[in-house]
Amino acid sequence: MVSLLPFFLFLRHAQATNNVHRILAGRSTGYPLTDLGAQQAEKIGDFLKPLSISRIYSSPIERAEQTAKIVSTKIGLDYNVDERLTEIDMGVFSGMFYDEMFAKHGNIFLKFYQENPIVEKNGIEPFATVKKRVLDMINHCSRKHNGENILFVTHMDPIKSILSTVLQLKSESLYELIIRNASLTILKNEQSNLSVVAINSMCSERYSQE
Repeated sequence: MVSLLPFFLFLRHAQATNNVHRILAGRSTGYPLTDLGAQQAEKIGDFLKPLSISRIYSSPIERAEQTAKIVSTKIGLDYNVDERLTEIDMGVFSGMFYDEMFAKHGNIFLKFYQENPIVEKNGIEPFATVKKRVLDMINHCSRKHNGENILFVTHMDPIKSILSTVLQLKSESLYELIIRNASLTILKNEQSNLSVVAINSMCSERYSQE
């Protein structure tokens, strides 16, 4: 086994039906993994086997928990669900097609990272709130599982939120940053400071497919 202590590994859920159909799912139900997504989860589970994972925490959203279940079986660990890893609440935009949303409201994603007033006005969870709950999860695990490698199965924007905190990324950079399905963002926890080790780390054959 490879010793990488202590690391926080953030895994974006594998491909789900909303990704294929370009639907802004948010916390809506009914968007399970695709067949390809299940395969991605299997492969990233194999990728994670040698990394000495001690704990797995998952978002409660279906597509994330399905990913966590597949990965946990591969690794041989149970997973726990934690609401702090959940997807952002997209308010009135939940279930809307991307193209429809852009046509009616402009670039909501960029406005989200800019914390534009239109965000809260339409019931979207503010980015600052996402950052707060994800950082709270990190701090909680630092205390409870000191010196252990922890895997968090979550969504693109919670992952972007911790990258924004560590790298102090501007809204435009956050918008341009794509976190791939079933890819790892790895942070090192060293003397209470976080540093970025990898973004979009995944099985080698996938790089030519993305």
